Amino acid sequence: MQLVVFDLNEEAYGVEIESVREIIRLQEITRVPRTPDFVEGVINLRGKVIPVVELRKRFGLPVAERNSETRIVNVDIGGQEIGMVVDAVTEVLRITSDSVEPPSSVITTADSGYLKGIAKLPDRLIIMLDLDQVLSTDEQKALSGTDLAA
Repeated sequence: MQLVVFDLNEEAYGVEIESVREIIRLQEITRVPRTPDFVEGVINLRGKVIPVVELRKRFGLPVAERNSETRIVNVDIGGQEIGMVVDAVTEVLRITSDSVEPPSSVITTADSGYLKGIAKLPDRLIIMLDLDQVLSTDEQKALSGTDLAA
């Protein structure tokens, strides 16, 4: 399988490349009132309004200063295109399925269903995300274009 690997709070995270539509530089994000704290707002990407989620806030991590490495990774979550703000995209990596272990029951809770597994590489570990679990069904509905485009 192929992963798009990105940094978030000095840890490596990966998502399957099939879910990634594109990776873009950080651009101006228009704030939308009365959205969850982790929703930064929306961007206009070639005429299409895309909601943008700050993954650091979504995962309860400290918010960091954005810099020239900060990127928006546009992904497909539940059939909807959503932008995720990450610290940096580092690589596209090919791994074998036998190098992935399910997350330990010690680190999984009801709030960590988005953990798909841990990819073990010779020099590091990559936290693999299940994008369909990063946002709840209700959150996905709230981010659908009808609510944000109003």
